[in-house]
Amino acid sequence: MLIGMGSTGRVQVILFLAGSGGLPPNETTFAKLLQKQGYTTGIVGKWHLGVNCESRSDLCHHPNNHGFDFFYGLPFTLFVDCAVGAGSGVLLDYQEMLLNSCKLLLVCVLTLLALRGSGLLCAGWRLLFHLSAAALICFLLWFVPFGLLRVWNCILMRNGEVVEQPMNLQTLNSRLMREAEQFMERHRDGPFLLFVSFPQVHTPMLVTEGFAGKSRHGLYGDNVEEVDWMVGRVVDTIDRLGLTEKTLLYFTSDHGGGIEEGPRGGWNGIYRGGKAMGGWDGGIRVPGIFRWPGRLAAGREVAEPTSLMDVFPTVVKLAGGELPKDRLLDGHDLMPLLEGSSSRSQHEFMFHYCGMYLNAVRWHPQNSSSIYKVVFFSPVFSPAGSSGCFSTGSCMCHKPHVTYHSPPLVFLISSDPSESVPLTEQTDPRVPEVLQRVQRAVEEHRRSLTPVEMQLTWRKTLWRPWLQPCCGTFPYCTCSEEDTHTTG
Repeated sequence: MLIGMGSTGRVQVILFLAGSGGLPPNETTFAKLLQKQGYTTGIVGKWHLGVNCESRSDLCHHPNNHGFDFFYGLPFTLFVDCAVGAGSGVLLDYQEMLLNSCKLLLVCVLTLLALRGSGLLCAGWRLLFHLSAAALICFLLWFVPFGLLRVWNCILMRNGEVVEQPMNLQTLNSRLMREAEQFMERHRDGPFLLFVSFPQVHTPMLVTEGFAGKSRHGLYGDNVEEVDWMVGRVVDTIDRLGLTEKTLLYFTSDHGGGIEEGPRGGWNGIYRGGKAMGGWDGGIRVPGIFRWPGRLAAGREVAEPTSLMDVFPTVVKLAGGELPKDRLLDGHDLMPLLEGSSSRSQHEFMFHYCGMYLNAVRWHPQNSSSIYKVVFFSPVFSPAGSSGCFSTGSCMCHKPHVTYHSPPLVFLISSDPSESVPLTEQTDPRVPEVLQRVQRAVEEHRRSLTPVEMQLTWRKTLWRPWLQPCCGTFPYCTCSEEDTHTTG
């Protein structure tokens, strides 16, 4: 089922906290369903699904409006703009265009003033005024939304209150872990759901005291070790509170490494492509580690295709909740696979999207160990001959930034996980059957989709001052957590 968070163009994620796009208020989340079962629900860390719709205080997209009783963290994500001196990563070409236009207008004004002062040209004051005003407007169009991105986007909230603006990255992780531990301690005697969404490992890399220079793999390794420490803090807290055999822990990632970032973007091993590349496995194969002593056998490995969408039905069923009957769910309960009562995933087909465009389909035929993937289009790497979209910083999903394949590419993922050699009818006589079966599955899949309002349009993405979360009197938004309320 569609929720409107896909993109048909360049904007693939929320770029400004003061945009109006985000997770629609009427969506059913697993947190809402667990609340009905008596669970206390919390999220600590990143929430990159919007905040407000029409006013600075409506919080229509906020976690508190989506089933989470408690929220502490970033109502955004960790952009490069959040690190002092690291540069910017938002619409760089638009920023460059605005700055160049400002410079050109300013040069025109200064040149006309010089010519007027020397008597070589009698430029009218009205013309000079209009050119100066245009230069000022151009500068403000750059500086207000882009020059202040760290102030606007890189903030911390406790529930609906901004507690730090801009946030201090050096102490961020220790505070996130403090809040996660306190949440578990407060609700140790009743059922709870806690979603800890780490800001790492993600550019910009954090330089945190106690971890800087600790790894032999440089700053990236330092950040990985810090994430390991944070995971350990969660596990230790569960054990210390005597909740080990009552608690399912699940560790995963939302995407593979961004290869355009170089070594600091991660490494995807043998898998092709990376973050923001839709169907290539380097962007969508992620670790999945479960821990539940007394319920799940240690060391068990599941190689069947599964999805992050499986989290929804899994946790709802574990909590004794009822799954929605007004929609077709894309996920399946993982417990039969995890407990060993089933050896096969319920996902015969998996549909991989790049933005709003169906990029690839994975097919695991019944009564077969083979797993095929059909790829309809692939990103145009730049510069030519490279392994990523280095010229644009990340790959896009729409023409002319992609190449459609006719016929589609077919890979046998089970024996070629690096997607290096497309199959042909000569190398695998099942290719025509694979294409036909996948095409039928695509048609069935598309009939199941219900059109919804798109949330990543330019209209919903661009910065709006009346939607900007602010801890002071707008536009003087600045505070540190030491100066604000610290309990929740």
